Amino acid sequence: MIEKKILKRIIKIFGNDNVLTSEKDRILYQYDASLDRALPDAIVFPENVQQISELAKLCHTENIPLIARGSGSNLSGGTVAVWGGIILQFSKMNKILEIDIKNHCAVVQAGVYNLDLQSALEPYGFYFAPDPASQRISTIGGNVAENAGGPHCIKYGVTSNHILGLEIVTAAGEILWLGGKAEETVGYDLMGPIIGSEGTLGIVTKTIVKILPLPETMKTMLAIFNNMNQAAQAVTDIISRGIIPATLEMMDKPIIETVEKIHHLGYPRDAEAVLLLELDGPAAGMENQENEIIQICKKSGAREIETAKTEEQRDTLWQGRRLSFGSLTMLKPNIMIADGTVPRSKVPEVLETVMEICRKYDLKVGNVFHAGDGNLHPFIVFDERDTIEKEKVLKANDEILKACIEVGGTISGEHGIGLEKKAAMKLLFNNEDLTAMQQIKNVFDSQGILNPNKIFPVIEVDNS
Repeated sequence: MIEKKILKRIIKIFGNDNVLTSEKDRILYQYDASLDRALPDAIVFPENVQQISELAKLCHTENIPLIARGSGSNLSGGTVAVWGGIILQFSKMNKILEIDIKNHCAVVQAGVYNLDLQSALEPYGFYFAPDPASQRISTIGGNVAENAGGPHCIKYGVTSNHILGLEIVTAAGEILWLGGKAEETVGYDLMGPIIGSEGTLGIVTKTIVKILPLPETMKTMLAIFNNMNQAAQAVTDIISRGIIPATLEMMDKPIIETVEKIHHLGYPRDAEAVLLLELDGPAAGMENQENEIIQICKKSGAREIETAKTEEQRDTLWQGRRLSFGSLTMLKPNIMIADGTVPRSKVPEVLETVMEICRKYDLKVGNVFHAGDGNLHPFIVFDERDTIEKEKVLKANDEILKACIEVGGTISGEHGIGLEKKAAMKLLFNNEDLTAMQQIKNVFDSQGILNPNKIFPVIEVDNS
């Protein structure tokens, strides 16, 4: 627990109304969207960067853990205060400070919701390309911390491809600007280590994001397959042909059935898999691309291909994808998502392995994922109150990650390492690799106060 004299200093910085320390409040902030739980010592609500700077200096001096948190939608335990300390809750730093159309950028505070930014940009004819499925609740600061992707990442890349500048507070309390409105800056690219570092190297307070003009036209299609391998083959063939859709998402039968049972969106419940494809760009040539994709899908075995004729139909098709996560909680209260990424050509093989693993442990699983870049999302549903079932899920998750690595993949596409995948880092990196990464952490955060005990496993030391 934090000493009373330290707590008084914190209250002096933030005010009584912006500091929570009761047991009830601490319980509310002991978890994120993962399975991990740990009580913080306090939760504070900053209103400006100066307050965060003062707190960081205090925590640096007193060796108190400091964890930045957006909406707590993190899926790997990245915002759990595993060693106690203070949670910085960014819900009061949620302003869009500037929309600069001339320079195609916007300046936003870390607590701005992704969807709120999209809504603010739309009247100007612009948008922010990264669009995680959690965009209604996930914050831009969280997107930066996890280097989030989303359905559009196949064509437009992940968050790091759309960040021009960052304001950060260092572990020692310094306020720094990295990058700026210009596309290119000189010197070391210090934004590179920060983006995707899960809050372990610095606290992101403001972001300059790149914004793009809304495309002239869009075509949204649903390709329906009786076989998962056929759908996966269609993905490979589309990319091999040199066509890069704006989105290329896949859902399997358990996801389709669950979403349709709850939301009645018109998905074919007897299908084994569907591909949700979207083309965007100039109207000229769009119809040719659409026809080419239709032919590829038919050749791969698609039994039917629908193209949305209206904006309402397009929204209906996308609802099924975006509501898939929440829909599965109607089956059981908890979901484990392995979030591994594999080469596109290995998707069918790994999907079959995923199903075999889940059958072995008698677990229910549905797959919905970014097929275009091989980012798998096996949704394993379970009840964590059933300790035996929970143990099976954890074992299955580990085996799925190993299967991804064995085919040349990795253990996370966009959900981060956090607490959940620390041990699996040893499957990807040797001790020398991990030590080098830890040394970078030490340069940015010599006291180890920023989101401690995340990402890195315990490194084995050879004393022979």
